[in-house]
Amino acid sequence: MQIGYARVSTEDQKLDLQLDALHKAGCETIYKDIASGGQSDRVGLNTATKYLRPGDTLVVWKLDRLGRSLKHLIEVVNEFTKKGIYFKSLQENIDSSSSGGKLTFHLFGALAEFERDIIRERTMAGLQAARARGRVGGRPKAMDDKKLQLARQLMSNPANSASEVSKTLGVSRATLYRNLKSK
Repeated sequence: MQIGYARVSTEDQKLDLQLDALHKAGCETIYKDIASGGQSDRVGLNTATKYLRPGDTLVVWKLDRLGRSLKHLIEVVNEFTKKGIYFKSLQENIDSSSSGGKLTFHLFGALAEFERDIIRERTMAGLQAARARGRVGGRPKAMDDKKLQLARQLMSNPANSASEVSKTLGVSRATLYRNLKSK
């Protein structure tokens, strides 16, 4: 049995084009969502997933209608495969019930993994280059040595409270105490 899934991002967009294509492809039941692709919880997709049985095929008009990202799409289709459910995308002409469709989908998966690895490598290289130039990551310290020295002077006067000193220095009382204690 072919089950359709159609999604648009906003109320202003129309499902008509997708619905027509899914009906033409032979989908008996079609589940719909009006939700951003970035949302992980989509009622129509969740219902369709629960409805699908081994041997069924989930049909979408285009790949981006199903997955939030290529990684997410691959995860969803792999879950279908484990359950004996097929996947078909009409625009990209991918059908996981055929050997060619499986190959295409596995190529997409390999490309997605390759892309993630390249991003990771670039990030690490960038961090390493920044460290070599003396830059360190993370949030700047709230109290440098000058501020700490001033804090000690102000706190040595019993007339100044910790709240007043922290306000004067523009830090929280917890930050003030932590810095006084550590250095």
